[in-house]
Amino acid sequence: MDDPDTKDPEPAVAFETQYPAMFPPFCQPCPFATDAKALEELGACDYTQRISYEMARSGQATRRVRVYADGIYDLFHQGHARQLLQAKNIFPNVYLIVGVCNNELTLKMKGRTVMNGFERYEAVRHCRYVDEIVANAPWTLTDEFLNEHKIDFVAHDDIPYGGAGGVDDIYAHLKARGMFVATERTPGVSTSDIVARIVKDYDLFVRRNLARGYTAKELNVSFLSEKKFRFQNKMDELKDRGNMVRCGLLARWEAKSRDLIEAFLQAFGRERLCSIWRESKGKLMSIWGSAASLEAGAIDSSDSDSDSEDEYEDALGEVAHVVAESDSGLETARWHDTVAPNLSRSSSSPEVGTGVC
Repeated sequence: MDDPDTKDPEPAVAFETQYPAMFPPFCQPCPFATDAKALEELGACDYTQRISYEMARSGQATRRVRVYADGIYDLFHQGHARQLLQAKNIFPNVYLIVGVCNNELTLKMKGRTVMNGFERYEAVRHCRYVDEIVANAPWTLTDEFLNEHKIDFVAHDDIPYGGAGGVDDIYAHLKARGMFVATERTPGVSTSDIVARIVKDYDLFVRRNLARGYTAKELNVSFLSEKKFRFQNKMDELKDRGNMVRCGLLARWEAKSRDLIEAFLQAFGRERLCSIWRESKGKLMSIWGSAASLEAGAIDSSDSDSDSEDEYEDALGEVAHVVAESDSGLETARWHDTVAPNLSRSSSSPEVGTGVC
Protein backbone atom coordinates (compact mmCIF):
# COMPACT_ATOMS: atom_id res chain seq x y z
CA MET A 1 0.00 0.00 0.00
CA ASP A 2 1.33 3.44 -0.93
CA ASP A 3 2.30 5.88 1.80
CA PRO A 4 -0.18 8.78 1.54
CA ASP A 5 2.47 11.20 2.82
CA THR A 6 4.60 10.60 -0.27
CA LYS A 7 1.82 11.45 -2.74
CA ASP A 8 1.10 14.99 -3.78
CA PRO A 9 -2.43 16.08 -2.83
CA GLU A 10 -4.97 17.21 -5.34
CA PRO A 11 -4.13 20.76 -6.46
CA ALA A 12 -5.92 23.18 -4.17
CA VAL A 13 -7.58 26.29 -5.49
CA ALA A 14 -5.10 29.10 -5.09
CA PHE A 15 -6.07 31.96 -2.80
CA GLU A 16 -5.59 34.51 -5.56
CA THR A 17 -7.99 32.51 -7.76
CA GLN A 18 -10.68 32.58 -5.08
CA TYR A 19 -10.28 36.31 -4.49
CA PRO A 20 -9.14 37.87 -7.79
CA ALA A 21 -10.07 41.40 -6.73
CA MET A 22 -7.32 41.28 -4.09
CA PHE A 23 -4.66 40.39 -6.68
CA PRO A 24 -4.41 42.88 -9.54
CA PRO A 25 -2.13 41.92 -12.46
CA PHE A 26 0.99 43.60 -11.10
CA CYS A 27 1.14 41.33 -8.03
CA GLN A 28 0.15 37.95 -9.44
CA PRO A 29 2.35 34.89 -8.73
CA CYS A 30 4.18 33.45 -11.70
CA PRO A 31 2.32 30.97 -13.93
CA PHE A 32 2.81 27.25 -14.31
CA ALA A 33 4.29 26.04 -17.58
CA THR A 34 0.84 24.82 -18.65
CA ASP A 35 -0.88 28.19 -18.05
CA ALA A 36 -1.88 30.40 -20.98
CA LYS A 37 0.58 33.15 -20.06
CA ALA A 38 3.53 30.75 -20.00
CA LEU A 39 2.43 29.09 -23.25
CA GLU A 40 2.20 32.51 -24.90
CA GLU A 41 5.76 33.31 -23.83
CA LEU A 42 6.93 29.91 -25.08
CA GLY A 43 5.30 30.42 -28.48
CA ALA A 44 6.92 33.84 -28.89
CA CYS A 45 10.41 32.38 -28.36
CA ASP A 46 12.30 31.62 -31.62
CA TYR A 47 14.36 28.68 -30.44
CA THR A 48 16.06 28.39 -33.82
CA GLN A 49 18.12 31.40 -32.80
CA ARG A 50 20.52 29.64 -30.46
CA ILE A 51 22.26 31.82 -27.91
CA SER A 52 25.86 31.13 -26.93
CA TYR A 53 27.33 31.92 -23.53
CA GLU A 54 29.34 34.83 -24.95
CA MET A 55 26.26 36.34 -26.60
CA ALA A 56 24.24 36.03 -23.40
CA ARG A 57 26.98 37.56 -21.23
CA SER A 58 27.51 40.50 -23.58
CA GLY A 59 23.77 41.21 -23.88
CA GLN A 60 23.76 40.62 -27.67
CA ALA A 61 20.93 38.06 -27.59
CA THR A 62 18.04 38.96 -29.89
CA ARG A 63 15.44 37.48 -27.51
CA ARG A 64 15.02 36.74 -23.82
CA VAL A 65 17.49 34.19 -22.47
CA ARG A 66 15.57 31.23 -21.05
CA VAL A 67 17.41 29.97 -17.94
CA TYR A 68 16.23 26.86 -16.09
CA ALA A 69 16.87 26.10 -12.40
CA ASP A 70 15.58 23.02 -10.62
CA GLY A 71 15.43 21.67 -7.09
CA ILE A 72 13.28 20.38 -4.24
CA TYR A 73 12.82 23.74 -2.47
CA ASP A 74 11.55 22.17 0.76
CA LEU A 75 11.01 24.68 3.58
CA PHE A 76 11.76 27.48 1.12
CA HIS A 77 14.37 29.74 2.76
CA GLN A 78 16.75 32.57 1.92
CA GLY A 79 19.33 30.18 0.47
CA HIS A 80 16.81 29.13 -2.17
CA ALA A 81 15.82 32.73 -2.85
CA ARG A 82 19.45 33.80 -3.30
CA GLN A 83 20.12 30.93 -5.68
CA LEU A 84 17.16 32.01 -7.82
CA LEU A 85 18.30 35.64 -7.64
CA GLN A 86 21.70 34.61 -9.00
CA ALA A 87 20.06 32.66 -11.81
CA LYS A 88 17.84 35.63 -12.66
CA ASN A 89 20.86 37.98 -12.83
CA ILE A 90 23.29 35.59 -14.51
CA PHE A 91 22.64 37.31 -17.89
CA PRO A 92 20.82 40.43 -19.02
CA ASN A 93 17.15 39.92 -19.97
CA VAL A 94 16.66 36.47 -18.36
CA TYR A 95 13.38 34.57 -18.37
CA LEU A 96 13.74 32.27 -15.34
CA ILE A 97 12.02 28.88 -15.38
CA VAL A 98 12.10 26.84 -12.15
CA GLY A 99 11.43 23.11 -12.04
CA VAL A 100 10.19 21.55 -8.78
CA CYS A 101 10.23 17.76 -8.30
CA ASN A 102 7.16 16.03 -6.89
CA ASN A 103 7.02 14.05 -3.63
CA GLU A 104 7.32 10.56 -5.10
CA LEU A 105 10.46 11.34 -7.14
CA THR A 106 12.01 13.26 -4.23
CA LEU A 107 11.41 10.41 -1.79
CA LYS A 108 12.98 7.97 -4.21
CA MET A 109 16.04 10.04 -5.09
CA LYS A 110 16.70 12.11 -1.96
CA GLY A 111 14.34 11.42 0.94
CA ARG A 112 11.17 12.53 2.66
CA THR A 113 10.17 16.18 2.53
CA VAL A 114 8.43 18.31 5.16
CA MET A 115 6.23 20.17 2.68
CA ASN A 116 4.19 18.38 0.04
CA GLY A 117 4.47 19.10 -3.66
CA PHE A 118 1.70 21.70 -3.84
CA GLU A 119 3.14 23.64 -0.89
CA ARG A 120 6.58 23.68 -2.48
CA TYR A 121 5.17 24.79 -5.86
CA GLU A 122 3.32 27.66 -4.21
CA ALA A 123 6.36 28.73 -2.19
CA VAL A 124 8.48 29.05 -5.35
CA ARG A 125 5.66 30.63 -7.37
CA HIS A 126 5.58 33.57 -4.98
CA CYS A 127 9.28 34.32 -5.28
CA ARG A 128 9.53 37.53 -7.32
CA TYR A 129 12.61 36.37 -9.27
CA VAL A 130 10.72 33.47 -10.88
CA ASP A 131 8.91 33.85 -14.22
CA GLU A 132 7.53 30.31 -14.67
CA ILE A 133 7.11 27.05 -12.72
CA VAL A 134 7.49 23.53 -14.09
CA ALA A 135 5.66 21.10 -11.81
CA ASN A 136 6.69 17.43 -11.62
CA ALA A 137 10.14 18.31 -12.91
CA PRO A 138 12.42 15.42 -13.91
CA TRP A 139 15.55 14.48 -11.96
CA THR A 140 17.68 14.19 -15.10
CA LEU A 141 17.31 16.73 -17.92
CA THR A 142 16.98 15.15 -21.33
CA ASP A 143 17.23 16.82 -24.73
CA GLU A 144 13.48 16.32 -25.18
CA PHE A 145 12.79 18.26 -21.99
CA LEU A 146 15.22 21.04 -22.94
CA ASN A 147 13.64 21.41 -26.39
CA GLU A 148 10.11 21.24 -25.05
CA HIS A 149 10.70 24.23 -22.77
CA LYS A 150 13.22 25.92 -25.12
CA ILE A 151 15.88 26.11 -22.43
CA ASP A 152 19.09 27.94 -23.28
CA PHE A 153 21.02 27.43 -20.02
CA VAL A 154 20.68 25.48 -16.78
CA ALA A 155 21.65 27.19 -13.52
CA HIS A 156 22.73 25.16 -10.48
CA ASP A 157 25.57 25.03 -7.98
CA ASP A 158 28.70 23.30 -9.28
CA ILE A 159 28.66 20.38 -6.83
CA PRO A 160 28.24 17.07 -8.73
CA TYR A 161 24.80 15.53 -8.25
CA GLY A 162 24.33 11.81 -8.70
CA GLY A 163 21.44 10.21 -10.50
CA ALA A 164 19.88 6.87 -11.28
CA GLY A 165 22.04 4.13 -12.80
CA GLY A 166 25.22 5.17 -11.02
CA VAL A 167 25.53 8.54 -12.79
CA ASP A 168 28.09 10.67 -10.96
CA ASP A 169 26.88 14.07 -12.18
CA ILE A 170 23.50 14.61 -13.83
CA TYR A 171 24.70 17.99 -15.19
CA ALA A 172 27.89 16.67 -16.80
CA HIS A 173 26.49 16.59 -20.35
CA LEU A 174 25.23 20.17 -20.00
CA LYS A 175 28.63 21.35 -18.76
CA ALA A 176 30.27 19.69 -21.77
CA ARG A 177 27.89 21.49 -24.17
CA GLY A 178 28.39 24.92 -22.56
CA MET A 179 24.78 25.10 -21.35
CA PHE A 180 25.57 25.07 -17.62
CA VAL A 181 26.02 28.20 -15.48
CA ALA A 182 27.11 27.84 -11.87
CA THR A 183 25.50 29.56 -8.90
CA GLU A 184 26.88 29.81 -5.36
CA ARG A 185 25.33 28.14 -2.34
CA THR A 186 24.55 30.30 0.69
CA PRO A 187 26.83 29.10 3.51
CA GLY A 188 25.28 28.21 6.84
CA VAL A 189 21.72 27.65 5.65
CA SER A 190 19.98 24.64 4.13
CA THR A 191 16.80 22.65 4.58
CA SER A 192 18.79 19.94 6.39
CA ASP A 193 20.12 22.54 8.86
CA ILE A 194 16.61 23.79 9.60
CA VAL A 195 15.32 20.25 10.18
CA ALA A 196 18.33 19.56 12.44
CA ARG A 197 17.44 22.60 14.57
CA ILE A 198 13.87 21.36 14.95
CA VAL A 199 15.04 17.87 15.94
CA LYS A 200 17.57 19.33 18.40
CA ASP A 201 14.85 21.33 20.19
CA TYR A 202 12.14 18.72 19.68
CA ASP A 203 10.77 18.92 23.24
CA LEU A 204 10.47 22.71 23.13
CA PHE A 205 8.56 22.66 19.84
CA VAL A 206 6.21 19.91 21.06
CA ARG A 207 5.52 21.83 24.26
CA ARG A 208 4.89 25.02 22.28
CA ASN A 209 2.41 23.33 19.94
CA LEU A 210 0.62 21.60 22.81
CA ALA A 211 0.21 24.99 24.46
CA ARG A 212 -1.21 26.34 21.19
CA GLY A 213 -3.96 23.73 21.07
CA TYR A 214 -2.51 20.84 19.08
CA THR A 215 -3.44 17.35 20.27
CA ALA A 216 -1.02 14.60 21.18
CA LYS A 217 -2.29 12.59 18.21
CA GLU A 218 -1.55 15.42 15.79
CA LEU A 219 1.99 15.67 17.17
CA ASN A 220 2.45 11.88 17.29
CA VAL A 221 3.18 12.05 21.03
CA SER A 222 2.38 9.25 23.50
CA PHE A 223 0.03 9.73 26.44
CA LEU A 224 2.83 9.79 29.03
CA SER A 225 4.92 12.19 26.96
CA GLU A 226 1.96 14.50 26.60
CA LYS A 227 1.45 14.58 30.37
CA LYS A 228 5.15 15.25 30.90
CA PHE A 229 5.19 18.13 28.41
CA ARG A 230 2.03 19.66 29.85
CA PHE A 231 3.49 19.44 33.37
CA GLN A 232 6.62 21.22 32.16
CA ASN A 233 4.46 23.93 30.59
CA LYS A 234 2.65 24.42 33.92
CA MET A 235 5.97 24.70 35.77
CA ASP A 236 7.18 27.32 33.31
CA GLU A 237 3.91 29.20 33.76
CA LEU A 238 4.38 29.22 37.55
CA LYS A 239 7.96 30.45 37.12
CA ASP A 240 6.74 33.27 34.90
CA ARG A 241 4.15 34.27 37.48
CA GLY A 242 6.82 34.26 40.21
CA ASN A 243 9.03 36.47 38.10
CA MET A 244 6.14 38.87 37.54
CA VAL A 245 5.48 39.08 41.30
CA ARG A 246 9.17 39.67 42.01
CA CYS A 247 9.35 42.36 39.36
CA GLY A 248 6.29 44.03 40.90
CA LEU A 249 7.89 44.06 44.35
CA LEU A 250 11.07 45.54 42.94
CA ALA A 251 9.10 48.22 41.13
CA ARG A 252 7.27 49.18 44.33
CA TRP A 253 10.54 49.25 46.28
CA GLU A 254 12.10 51.52 43.69
CA ALA A 255 9.09 53.86 43.91
CA LYS A 256 9.41 54.01 47.71
CA SER A 257 13.13 54.68 47.39
CA ARG A 258 12.48 57.57 45.04
CA ASP A 259 9.98 59.04 47.51
CA LEU A 260 12.51 58.82 50.36
CA ILE A 261 15.23 60.44 48.25
CA GLU A 262 12.91 63.26 47.26
CA ALA A 263 11.95 63.86 50.90
CA PHE A 264 15.63 63.93 51.94
CA LEU A 265 16.48 66.40 49.20
CA GLN A 266 13.60 68.61 50.21
CA ALA A 267 14.84 68.63 53.82
CA PHE A 268 18.56 68.97 53.15
CA GLY A 269 18.68 70.07 49.56
CA ARG A 270 20.02 73.16 47.89
CA GLU A 271 17.66 75.63 49.57
CA ARG A 272 18.50 74.33 53.06
CA LEU A 273 22.24 74.53 52.38
CA CYS A 274 21.86 78.09 51.08
CA SER A 275 19.97 79.00 54.27
CA ILE A 276 22.75 77.57 56.45
CA TRP A 277 25.35 79.51 54.46
CA ARG A 278 23.43 82.76 54.83
CA GLU A 279 23.18 82.28 58.62
CA SER A 280 26.90 81.50 58.94
CA LYS A 281 27.80 84.44 56.72
CA GLY A 282 25.75 86.81 58.89
CA LYS A 283 27.50 85.63 62.03
CA LEU A 284 30.94 86.05 60.49
CA MET A 285 30.12 89.58 59.31
CA SER A 286 28.90 90.57 62.77
CA ILE A 287 32.12 89.27 64.35
CA TRP A 288 34.28 91.16 61.87
CA GLY A 289 32.27 94.32 62.58
CA SER A 290 32.81 93.97 66.35
CA ALA A 291 36.53 93.40 65.84
CA ALA A 292 36.85 96.57 63.71
CA SER A 293 35.14 98.76 66.32
CA LEU A 294 37.32 97.36 69.09
CA GLU A 295 40.42 98.04 67.02
CA ALA A 296 39.48 101.71 66.57
CA GLY A 297 38.81 102.21 70.30
CA ALA A 298 42.00 100.47 71.33
CA ILE A 299 44.16 102.61 69.02
CA ASP A 300 42.74 105.82 70.53
CA SER A 301 43.40 104.70 74.10
CA SER A 302 46.91 103.33 73.65
CA ASP A 303 48.83 106.09 71.80
CA SER A 304 51.00 106.83 74.84
CA ASP A 305 52.04 103.36 75.84
CA SER A 306 53.93 100.89 73.60
CA ASP A 307 53.44 98.00 75.98
CA SER A 308 49.66 98.29 75.79
CA GLU A 309 49.84 98.36 71.97
CA ASP A 310 51.72 95.09 71.98
CA GLU A 311 49.11 93.54 74.22
CA TYR A 312 46.32 94.78 71.98
CA GLU A 313 47.99 93.37 68.86
CA ASP A 314 48.28 90.01 70.61
CA ALA A 315 44.59 90.14 71.47
CA LEU A 316 43.67 91.07 67.90
CA GLY A 317 45.73 88.10 66.65
CA GLU A 318 43.80 85.85 68.95
CA VAL A 319 40.55 87.26 67.50
CA ALA A 320 41.65 86.48 63.94
CA HIS A 321 42.70 82.97 64.96
CA VAL A 322 39.37 82.30 66.65
CA VAL A 323 37.39 83.61 63.66
CA ALA A 324 39.39 81.48 61.24
CA GLU A 325 38.74 78.30 63.22
CA SER A 326 35.03 78.85 63.76
CA ASP A 327 32.37 76.95 61.65
CA SER A 328 29.10 78.32 62.80
CA GLY A 329 28.35 79.91 66.17
CA LEU A 330 31.43 79.05 68.23
CA GLU A 331 33.03 82.48 67.56
CA THR A 332 31.00 84.21 70.20
CA ALA A 333 31.97 81.76 72.93
CA ARG A 334 35.64 81.92 72.02
CA TRP A 335 35.40 85.72 71.99
CA HIS A 336 34.19 85.90 75.58
CA ASP A 337 36.69 83.31 76.80
CA THR A 338 39.89 84.67 75.29
CA VAL A 339 39.51 88.23 74.06
CA ALA A 340 37.43 89.93 76.72
CA PRO A 341 40.05 89.70 79.51
CA ASN A 342 42.75 91.19 77.30
CA LEU A 343 40.46 93.99 76.20
CA SER A 344 39.63 94.80 79.80
CA ARG A 345 43.31 95.04 80.59
CA SER A 346 43.82 97.19 77.54
CA SER A 347 41.16 99.66 78.69
CA SER A 348 43.11 100.28 81.91
CA SER A 349 46.54 100.20 80.26
CA PRO A 350 47.78 103.71 81.38
CA GLU A 351 47.59 102.79 85.00
CA VAL A 352 49.07 99.33 84.49
CA GLY A 353 51.88 100.82 82.42
CA THR A 354 52.77 103.30 85.11
CA GLY A 355 52.91 100.61 87.73
CA VAL A 356 55.23 98.44 85.70
CA CYS A 357 57.57 101.25 84.81
